[in-house]
Amino acid sequence: MEIKEQEETLVNESGLNFVEQEIKNDLAAGKNGGRLSTRFPPEPNGYLHIGHAKAFLMDFGAAEKFGGTCNLRFDDTNPQKEDMEYVNAIKEDIHWLGYDWGDRLYYASDYFPQLYDLAIRMIKEGKAYVDEQSSEEIARQKGTPTKAGENSPYRDRPIEENLDLFERMNKGEFEEGSMVLRAKIDMASDNMHFRDPIMYRIIKIPHWRTGETWKVYPMYDFAHGQSDYFEGVTHSICTLEFVPHRPLYEWFVKELADETYCPRQIEFNRLNLTYTVMSKRKLLQLVREGLVNGWDDPRMPTLRGLRRRGYTPTSIKDFISRIGYTRFEALNHIELLEHSLREDLNKTATRVSVVQNPVKLILDNYPEGQTEIMTMDNNPENLSEGTHEMPFTRELWIEREDFMENPPKKFFRLSPEKEVRLKGAYIIKCTGVEKDAEGNITAIHATYDPESRSGLPGADRKVKGTLHWVSVPTAVEAEIRDYDRLFAVENPSAEEGDFRDLLNPDSLKIRKNAKIEPWLAERLKAGDHYQFQRLGYYVVDTDSTPEHPVFNKSIGLKDTWAKEMKK
Repeated sequence: MEIKEQEETLVNESGLNFVEQEIKNDLAAGKNGGRLSTRFPPEPNGYLHIGHAKAFLMDFGAAEKFGGTCNLRFDDTNPQKEDMEYVNAIKEDIHWLGYDWGDRLYYASDYFPQLYDLAIRMIKEGKAYVDEQSSEEIARQKGTPTKAGENSPYRDRPIEENLDLFERMNKGEFEEGSMVLRAKIDMASDNMHFRDPIMYRIIKIPHWRTGETWKVYPMYDFAHGQSDYFEGVTHSICTLEFVPHRPLYEWFVKELADETYCPRQIEFNRLNLTYTVMSKRKLLQLVREGLVNGWDDPRMPTLRGLRRRGYTPTSIKDFISRIGYTRFEALNHIELLEHSLREDLNKTATRVSVVQNPVKLILDNYPEGQTEIMTMDNNPENLSEGTHEMPFTRELWIEREDFMENPPKKFFRLSPEKEVRLKGAYIIKCTGVEKDAEGNITAIHATYDPESRSGLPGADRKVKGTLHWVSVPTAVEAEIRDYDRLFAVENPSAEEGDFRDLLNPDSLKIRKNAKIEPWLAERLKAGDHYQFQRLGYYVVDTDSTPEHPVFNKSIGLKDTWAKEMKK
């Protein structure tokens, strides 16, 4: 608690989180010549999710704040899982959140020759050896945290033999899994990562950048720190699971570094989110098994999915700023992410009329064939955004849920002999209903008060309910995709059993016959945000066409998080 309180004090007093404070201290001390260089090192084997966003917001943000630079370096050390599709997607996602690496785009494969030369040097110095044991034998031989490991029977093989075998490994003379190159450190170390870690393994799949040049590929712990050094990175910022790896990071880096320059690793807590999984393996499983509709499914925590759901760069940055960076793992509430989006969209989203579950409303005393033009505010939060026009006719669509024949006491919407206002238009009074043979309501009849038109002098008579509506003759039919949380339990990662059994069966509901106003239908552009009056915030989906408009629900109007914060 003492460390946590100290970190919170740093944020409160200086406006810096603990990582930024460490960077500031290093710069003030003149370390690395007072230079700052960070890096974001994604693996090109999947799409970025919001947890990765927290990481690169720190990497790029710290460089921006302190006048340094940030490199984008793809950790392409495993050609079995990598694809150019992921490289392009990662670049686009970083740009979407407003960051750019300039001319500092690198790949770990850029350093394969230097890494190979370093491995050869370490073999010659007796610091590395070729091991022919199976992965199971190596794992068993490493011991446990309370029991020292055992030396490999190949640990003391002659240097010349190690050199010969390693070079032949790279020529493709041996099968995958038959040999590895291990660092010779300490099989009795308290840190399991020091028990002769693997530096290289054999992979015979051609690399998407280097082709068939290499048959051996470096492991992350060996490649990462050295790549940082080759690039001149001063601060290698990563998540807490790499704390046990830090001593090994430093051990490998010191094979190259000296007192004039040495990268420093700093760790912060990962982003964990309720009703969500962040495991790339599990997300890939959901995609491959068709449990979601791809990496950009709006229920996914990927940046592509969030963007398609309607999340904005501003809302994501605000959320990450609110949860902060600490040395303590936490489970963050998805309601706070939703709150950040709602606050942003409330300022920027244009208000429109959409009826999702329509029932016809007929104004019996309104002239047949007449059309009036009503003026609607585009955004009452920002009147400078102007207004738009909306046709009003004798027949209108309203929400079926906005009418009840036998309402409870506090039902303030439409019911027999009760009055409500149609938003931006007239006060109406229900006079009756039409029903089909099964007793379902097919139409609602009402009369309107011609003297009650909104905006006219003396038309401010008060009624308790206000309904949104769309004109029947001019309405355009649209599809609404109503998304909810992907998982039915708050912390699916903590539950036993198959995580797929925890999926929310109601995470997607589709309405095919929604009615939208014509002004909206004429302005459909994928990614545009709207507030559907009284319903929530929605975004135009990438599937949308002029002939078939499609909207995704981003978030409802009700802000449960704000209420919780006020308690």
